[in-house]
Amino acid sequence: MKFIDEATIEVLAGDGGNGAASFRREKYVPRGGPDGGDGGRGGSIWAVADRNINTLIDYRYARIHRAKRGENGRGADQYGRGADDIVLRMPVGTVIADADSGERIADLATDGERVLVAKGGKGGLGNLHFKTSTNRAPRQFTKGEEGEHRRLQLELRVLADVGLLGMPNAGKSTLIRAISAARPKVADYPFTTLAPNLGVVRTSEAKSFVVADIPGLIEGAADGAGLGHRFLRHLARTRLLLHLVDVAPLDESADPVHDARAIVRELKRYDEALYEKPRWLVLNKLDLVPEDERAQRVAQFVKSYRWKGPVYAIAAVNGDGCRELTFAIQAWLDAHPAHAAVMPSDADAADAAPVVVSPAPVRARRRKAPDAES
Repeated sequence: MKFIDEATIEVLAGDGGNGAASFRREKYVPRGGPDGGDGGRGGSIWAVADRNINTLIDYRYARIHRAKRGENGRGADQYGRGADDIVLRMPVGTVIADADSGERIADLATDGERVLVAKGGKGGLGNLHFKTSTNRAPRQFTKGEEGEHRRLQLELRVLADVGLLGMPNAGKSTLIRAISAARPKVADYPFTTLAPNLGVVRTSEAKSFVVADIPGLIEGAADGAGLGHRFLRHLARTRLLLHLVDVAPLDESADPVHDARAIVRELKRYDEALYEKPRWLVLNKLDLVPEDERAQRVAQFVKSYRWKGPVYAIAAVNGDGCRELTFAIQAWLDAHPAHAAVMPSDADAADAAPVVVSPAPVRARRRKAPDAES
């Protein structure tokens, strides 16, 4: 199924039915009085979060959702029937905003969460409500109210605990394959990942966390280069970011330190709050570095990058160092629950997790080209 994470729809709630102006006219019942019933309520439109839906593709093609109007009132004290409500099922994590004003209406962050996006109009009053001691034959009635009409902007933000950030070919998809059951596409060319992927990492029978892999960023993404900032919104709900860096690029002219700084600059340009999230540095593809040079390569990168936070050196292609990384992440997530009001800074994150360099011996492995992903 094609992944769609944005859509604009139009919702039109039903109008209320009109009230009736009627009088009781039966044989042997003189001066029967008013008996006009009220109009029915117009149908409302609700949005409900459904964990069984993963994309907004249904709303890319069905853009207008219109509820029915209520029935008009009738004589003989007959009230009009109210119209049925419409329920729009959306993926968990959908943010709903008014497309015209930009006002946020709802954030469907939990399964089953329900929000009213367009209210149906009230039914009009029949003339039986206007009967008084001095006005025994009222001819007044009211029309039904109009239902709400809105244009909504739907934006899906995936729910994940940890987000993977890095350049194309940094090995993000390879890492998520190594630590979870997710199987995103992996190939030896950039931008193989074109849509976010989620993987559940289980560290024990009772503990697990969710990792989000998004398409890679490149310098100039804010100006539309590559896939731009389109998918960075999916990192907004994460509690921890893993910045993957390829320490052994195939292109000898490439500078991993420059690329790492470029990613951080693009992150800051997109969203200051996302930039302030706790971030760990993960140096990948150490299997391509001679064993006797790995510690020196890692130390040299950390010194040049001037990084003071947690550092993990791994080889995602064969899983070396991944086990230590996942257990460290689980420990950090346990110490920083999702309901915490204030997220810790990078300095706090540095205290929460140890600095690890080459946590496990990396086996030398000759390959023509490293597994790549976006």
